Amino acid sequence: MTLVRRAAAELVGTAFLVMAVIGSGIAATRLSPDDVGLQLLENSLVTGAALVALILALQPVSAAFNPVVTLVERVLGLVTTSDAVALVVAQLVGGAVGAVVANLMFGLDAVTVATHDRSGGGLWLGEVVATLGLVAVIFGSVRRGRSDSVAYAVGGYITAAYWFTSSTSFANPAVTVARTLSDTFAGIAPGSVPVFVLMQLVGGALGLGLVLLLHPDPTLPTEEGA
Repeated sequence: MTLVRRAAAELVGTAFLVMAVIGSGIAATRLSPDDVGLQLLENSLVTGAALVALILALQPVSAAFNPVVTLVERVLGLVTTSDAVALVVAQLVGGAVGAVVANLMFGLDAVTVATHDRSGGGLWLGEVVATLGLVAVIFGSVRRGRSDSVAYAVGGYITAAYWFTSSTSFANPAVTVARTLSDTFAGIAPGSVPVFVLMQLVGGALGLGLVLLLHPDPTLPTEEGA
């Protein structure tokens, strides 16, 4: 698999993921203007469904869409350092493209810098928990030989994590940065990003540790999918 194809898959996949997050947030606020709970439900369901579809479509090429996931793959020796850098750059570019397209689709300026401050210990802990769980779900499935289930596991987990984490589960540095470009429901103020990303990296490291503790030896797929 060439690096160009993998980077293209990461760029396109991350772009569509961000379009799903931001676009559904805008649509939700317009369709359900007086009900924040319903807006979050709509946003979470669309994001989870988009993740399932995108991972199923792009997993044979590359379907991380998340720098934390790519960094974990690097630590596990699944990608080289140079490839990991290229894939992360593709994810960041794809996220920015997705934010711009989402804004334009809904009649907004291409870039509207977000003003939604997301700071505080509870939110930061939420990002650690969200990212830890995401890494555990992805690589726990992979190391048990169940790669075919990753799309459904990730989609279901993120949909749930929107609700059980205080931060609504960003759990993705590329998507977090992209969300600064849209001053809408899903936006995050640029000043809130550094600590969010740091907490995501901490969560990723803890998630990797948990995966290695629970699944020290990767399992090959079997007929039972074990």
